[in-house]
Amino acid sequence: MHGVKRVRQSAEASKIREYLALTDEVLAKKAAEDWSREALSLTTRLLQINPEFYTVWNYRRNILLQGVFPESSPADINDLLTDDLSMTTLALKMHPKVYWIWNHRRWCLENVPDGPGTDAEGDINGWRKTNWENELFVVDKMLDADSRNFHAWSYRRYVLARMPDARSETAELAYTTRKIEANFSNFSAWHQRSKLLSSLWGSGKLECSKSKEEEFELVRNAMYTDPNDQSVWIYHRWLMGTGEEKEILDREIAIIQELLDEQSDSKWCMESLVHYKRLLLQKHSSIIDVGNVTNDCRQLLRGLRELDPARRQRYEDIDVSNEGQPEMSNTIRHS
Repeated sequence: MHGVKRVRQSAEASKIREYLALTDEVLAKKAAEDWSREALSLTTRLLQINPEFYTVWNYRRNILLQGVFPESSPADINDLLTDDLSMTTLALKMHPKVYWIWNHRRWCLENVPDGPGTDAEGDINGWRKTNWENELFVVDKMLDADSRNFHAWSYRRYVLARMPDARSETAELAYTTRKIEANFSNFSAWHQRSKLLSSLWGSGKLECSKSKEEEFELVRNAMYTDPNDQSVWIYHRWLMGTGEEKEILDREIAIIQELLDEQSDSKWCMESLVHYKRLLLQKHSSIIDVGNVTNDCRQLLRGLRELDPARRQRYEDIDVSNEGQPEMSNTIRHS
């Protein structure tokens, strides 16, 4: 057994020595401003071992820009960037949340040269268009593997914004619906949905009133499925906005109260009720029973202090004696 242990330790020590020697060699070439293909190959080896070495990613881009691209044809440059996209695809399978890998993919896409020719509709039928279309397929696969990877969602927004043939916002909205229905806890999908709806409502491409009612139905189903899911309550709060419409405030308060009656220990129900009742105090004090609503808030806050003692001081600091701006708007997000 002692022999096995020594062999294992020896092998690990050897790997560490090789890694440190490779690092020293790459950094020495960087200091010498070596833009050769040999240096490029060394960065490939090093980044396959440590994809978080952002200095080496930067060096790799400089090698391509200053040493390799100037002596290459547009077709060769496209091939080189395609190889880098393939390399980073493999890296993301092992390290899906390493920012520097996603960042290098952006750089690759932005440096793909225009390809020759046009298609039947007269659009550019080149490498740039092909790579952007492939990129959306890659990010789809990444989100299939982990639908809550916020790096992938952020990258998806980047790709959608820059594709030569823009994907329609309604098609993307349908995509978020599928992701949310598969997992109501997908905060990134809810966030993407809020961005899309804001744009669609603002442009008039989607009728706001009818669409909002559909969103309330969607988020209500999610709330009842898992009342402890933070992302659902954040989205509901976004959907409610600043509480200008008393009819909607009253309706949603009643729905949440009904859920709290079933789930008496739901912190999110209680926090949301305090928030929305304080909006009533702020926006509609002239047509409500201020005393009753204030007492409701205080009772809920007492319950929250008992249920969530770690945040007791936060609940004690919430003032319901006036009609000031509700201060719980960020409570859920930071809890």
